[in-house]
Amino acid sequence: MDVLRGKIRALKQRLRPDGDVTVVRLQRRAKMTAMVQRRLPLLKFALFTIGYLWMLALPLLPTGTTEKMDENALLPGQVHTHWNWAEVHIADRYLEQLEALRDNNATSEQRSDYLVKEFAKLGLAASAQPYKFSTVLGTSDGINAYAILSSPRTSGSEAIVISASWLSRTGEGDGTLNLRGVSTILAFAAFVKRYSLWAKDLVFVISDGYLEGMQAWLSAYHGVSQSNVQAADLELTSGVIWTALNVDYPGHSFSHLGIYHEGLNGRLPNQDLLRAFRRISRGTGGVPVILYDHLDPKDAESSLGDLLPKWIPIPSNIIHLVEKYCYFGHNVLQHANYQARGIGSGTHALFHQYRIDAFTMYALPATGPHGFHSIGRVLESTLRTANNLLERLHASFFFYLLTNADYSLKIGNFLPSAILVSVAMMFGGLRLWTDAGWIRLSEEKGAARWVTRPRPVLQVLTIMTSTHLVGAAMFWTINTSWVANSAPGCMLVALCASALPLLALLAPLSREDEASVPSVLKSLNLCFASTIISAVAVLNFSLAASMGVALGIPLTLSASHKHIPKRLAHYTCYMILGTAWLCYHSGVTKMIWDWQVLGVWFCPFLCIIFSPLVMQAGIVCLLP
Repeated sequence: MDVLRGKIRALKQRLRPDGDVTVVRLQRRAKMTAMVQRRLPLLKFALFTIGYLWMLALPLLPTGTTEKMDENALLPGQVHTHWNWAEVHIADRYLEQLEALRDNNATSEQRSDYLVKEFAKLGLAASAQPYKFSTVLGTSDGINAYAILSSPRTSGSEAIVISASWLSRTGEGDGTLNLRGVSTILAFAAFVKRYSLWAKDLVFVISDGYLEGMQAWLSAYHGVSQSNVQAADLELTSGVIWTALNVDYPGHSFSHLGIYHEGLNGRLPNQDLLRAFRRISRGTGGVPVILYDHLDPKDAESSLGDLLPKWIPIPSNIIHLVEKYCYFGHNVLQHANYQARGIGSGTHALFHQYRIDAFTMYALPATGPHGFHSIGRVLESTLRTANNLLERLHASFFFYLLTNADYSLKIGNFLPSAILVSVAMMFGGLRLWTDAGWIRLSEEKGAARWVTRPRPVLQVLTIMTSTHLVGAAMFWTINTSWVANSAPGCMLVALCASALPLLALLAPLSREDEASVPSVLKSLNLCFASTIISAVAVLNFSLAASMGVALGIPLTLSASHKHIPKRLAHYTCYMILGTAWLCYHSGVTKMIWDWQVLGVWFCPFLCIIFSPLVMQAGIVCLLP
């Protein structure tokens, strides 16, 4: 017992020692600071390792089911649907007429006239909207057709959009027609006209092209002006749009319905809408739901085990785990591809910028067994679920990561991975900043003395500002017609952008009594990049994670060398990392079109943020 009391007294003495409390606190803080500084390299390594491993483990993290509904008013799948085979026959007749238009190479004007007349025959107020986009890549024009069914039960202050684009998202609008999607919308308009269930106006939109038609229609609907578009004002308008359902049905029949939900610049719809659709599709329509067009390994014709030699004894549970990781990882990478580039995954993506929850139901082409009957029932039940809402969806998540149609990750499960990488970079930058401001002097008795020294902050900030100005000039240059339409022109811009930082060699050298320019530049470069990653992480996680992967290790390893050949070699590597994307001409033109037509931020972000950060790391290697 005495031994225990002695240990307790020793512990109390250690936690609350005698003497001045302030002095004791300062001493404890100094010890902790010294310990962290001694072990900072190990701490940075641990943060980088945990952050990157966390990203790799995202497909296998514990996930939440999509069965739970946070918005009680939705009541998905609780209605008896009326869509039946008579409506399927009507959809088939519309499809025959649309195929005739296709076979006759009908113009946009002829297609829109046909659609407006068909809507008018149903007793709906219908109109068309011509538009024309002008970009440095050329012009694109078309005519949208739309109709409005006024709510018989309310004043029409709210609305729901049911849409289909003339071109399918198959191949990202490569020319595949969405004829069955348009037929579904026409037949559905005829169907809903017979019922007085609707508490909101129903707006049917058949947009021309792939994305540009809906962009013109939404801009006109919300009164948003765009300098490079000439679009007619809408003759018909309705109330505030709460929800939008986009139908993409490019094949003859389909086996699954895929969910495409990413919006422009990383926006996502409320997760309750996707949960309701999933429950309705499987329960009411009897159609399995997948994420994108990725089939679950359970539905695939062959499995990983079939590809391995029979003599390799691998347990089935290991094969199942590998297949699950590959499938979930494929979905995560596809999501990151859409979200990081900010391009959206379909026509629905254009609605999110106006705070409208929307997604695309994509009918995966197959030999069967589903067709107009199934997709009509799913669309009707989903529409009636959205019709139940008394307020905008808000109870569920807007920040989430779907690993497949059934499971999702909450923000707390994936956000720390990017933040850990950001923190590691910040620690590295702060350590360099501290080291640059102090110099160690040795005394005669062997004791060390530390004295402060000035840092060339103004010179470093001038270099950093200059790199971002170079990025801005690069962004302006590639948005001119003579560069955007020429692959050699883009390569010339890349070479010029890589050569301009060489002017930093003309800057005066640091004085002997002040810190070196490369050390201070690297310190501020790491801190700035860390701040950007942390800020972007809560807006667009995929973009922040991509920056963490692309910049974390390279910016940390940048360092000056005594030998000029090594300095030039390292500088060249950084310039390749920062500007090589300009040599991919088709990708550059896609980014320019997305920026000038849709307002996607990825192109200016690459030019004004990403490339200058890499240039600064290259200058660190270049300067003596």
